[in-house]
Amino acid sequence: MEYGTIYLILAGVFGLFMAWGIGANDVANAMATSVGARVLTIRRAVLIAAVFEFSGAVLAGGEVTSTIRSGIIDVEVVAGDPQLLVLGMLAALLAAGVWLLIASRMGWPVSTTHSIVGAIIGFGIAGLGWHVVHWSNVGTIAASWVVSPLLSGTVAYLLFRSVQWLILDRPDPLKSAKRFVPLYIFLAGFIMSLMTMLKGLKHVGLEISAAEAYGWSAIIGLVLMLIGKAFISRVPYDPAADREFHYANVERVFAILMVVTACSMAFAHGSNDVANAVGPMAAIISVVQSGGQISAQSPLPSWVLLLGAVGIVIGLVTLGQRVIATVGREITQLTPSRGFACELAAAGTVVFASGLGLPISTTHSLVGAVLGVGMARGIAALNLNVVRTIFMSWIVTLPIGGVLAIVFFWILKGIF
Repeated sequence: MEYGTIYLILAGVFGLFMAWGIGANDVANAMATSVGARVLTIRRAVLIAAVFEFSGAVLAGGEVTSTIRSGIIDVEVVAGDPQLLVLGMLAALLAAGVWLLIASRMGWPVSTTHSIVGAIIGFGIAGLGWHVVHWSNVGTIAASWVVSPLLSGTVAYLLFRSVQWLILDRPDPLKSAKRFVPLYIFLAGFIMSLMTMLKGLKHVGLEISAAEAYGWSAIIGLVLMLIGKAFISRVPYDPAADREFHYANVERVFAILMVVTACSMAFAHGSNDVANAVGPMAAIISVVQSGGQISAQSPLPSWVLLLGAVGIVIGLVTLGQRVIATVGREITQLTPSRGFACELAAAGTVVFASGLGLPISTTHSLVGAVLGVGMARGIAALNLNVVRTIFMSWIVTLPIGGVLAIVFFWILKGIF
């Protein structure tokens, strides 16, 4: 294929750039609530995210990518002109990366999934025509903007109300916390393990049935619950802390739980969202290496996953703090008990949605969960100006990704 080497180099560079954008914007999903609740410092959050996001991306990030056949555009149409597909995927990577850079600089938590989907739609329209886009599938994705935050917000609201009822409103909240928090740790371990097994491990080639996934998740949840119980029993009671803030000792118990949810969320996110960067890369590499053959499945070389994982970590370290600040501190005031409800609700929503095959955004789920916890404390607890800005950034993500992809596609087409 003419320009094959140049295409491969560009795929590597643009893919790294897109992965960097995922790190800068999306990793805040896993870490923002822990930082906002002051369980982790930004530095520690970055360290944990770097380790667990990298592990998730490399260990469970994907043997086969289905981005080409993900149902967004009809690939059969480009079978006669593979170079169009290569240029289109390059344009899509570059467009999504640029939009994530802008959003991250502004501190807006946008969906990386929707950025790349919008970009692929843009290329499809510019390069092949409106008819190649599967508009019904795009409608489903748009519907998930409403479904994800509503679902996770409702779950987070109910979870935090259960914390208020079982623990915070009791005569001895600390005693209640020591009794019930281990059960929440089990729930967190169970849901996070299930999320990883159902969404991540199938990529590694480990075919785990649903029954096995539930069984192993229950065992992992039990082990984490016992470890958590041991740590909780060592939390010293500090009467002075309770004079400053009535629930200070209770929140220290929840802080242990939040570290568990933060690590698991980062691993699950790395295994799931690295595909947004490496999917189009795999498509380009497959077409170039096969001399122009377009296949429905693209095998994924391990160096591509590694490149994606490295990009995510660099993005988090260089620009991750801005989105972490928006989600963790500016929407509503978070404590460990509230932050735990947010993370568990977001992860639970992603597990539930992926089981139903709904396209869902981790970002939208987490922001919805933070809103839900804010609502449990009354509408006055929410910063509505920040909420409005976030919603606007969600709405413009798909069209901006599409417009940028069209511009970059015509530029690349002019060059090659």
